Amino acid sequence: MTDMPSLFTLDDAGRYVPQKWAFGRWGADMLNGPAICAAAARTLDRDHGRPGFIPARFTIDLFKAAKGRPLEVHTEVVRAGGRIHISSASIRQGDIEVAQARLVQLRATDAPPGQEWHSDHPLDPPADAGLDWWYRSEHDWSNTIGDHQNAGRKSLWTVPLGVVEDEERSPFVETIIAAEATSLVTNWGSQGVGYINADLTVALDRLPVGDRIGLRAESHLTANGVSVGTATLFDSSGPIGTGMVTSLGNAAAQLDFSQG
Repeated sequence: MTDMPSLFTLDDAGRYVPQKWAFGRWGADMLNGPAICAAAARTLDRDHGRPGFIPARFTIDLFKAAKGRPLEVHTEVVRAGGRIHISSASIRQGDIEVAQARLVQLRATDAPPGQEWHSDHPLDPPADAGLDWWYRSEHDWSNTIGDHQNAGRKSLWTVPLGVVEDEERSPFVETIIAAEATSLVTNWGSQGVGYINADLTVALDRLPVGDRIGLRAESHLTANGVSVGTATLFDSSGPIGTGMVTSLGNAAAQLDFSQG
């Protein structure tokens, strides 16, 4: 796997200690969404990942802004069946629960007989992208974020950050980190992003191959200051699943990417 910076180190108690990449743009002492999702996904994967099962759905509800302090993740099994395994996680800072997550794993099996309709999701990622984040909108692919602050449909191609320093990367956890950008590709308009995520749901039919993961906005619905956005997730071989976010308008803290 590519040697990328990591979001956290671990302290002696196993808590996630945030590094500079875990902080977001909403506030100087506020952790970003990918960091919260990564801590939850890594712990669920390590505590309850099942051989022969596909991590088919990961859902996280984001209750409160997490501060720049260590995160604790506590997990438990909800159901342990022969075909479905469900586990949950509570993400906490001291006595404050900042998020809850759930992982649904399905046993891999043979496809049923017959022909099926499949949706078409072309991505056409940039060639020789390196380690940069690449964006496409009304304009073609570039690694300059300010070029794409417009009302066009967004796509993204990236190598996700690592979770814990000096630790082998997990394809599942990498996918969750990348999928948090569903909010970016769907909620990003001509004046930036003015929505804050309430949740993230990721549904997968397989794990990605290789380091790079892409997103392509598929739908963006808004009313009453509420946004519902969906994106297709890709690796270099094609689509691997979908991301969905519901978000609430937060115009007072609009994120402007026009200057990079």
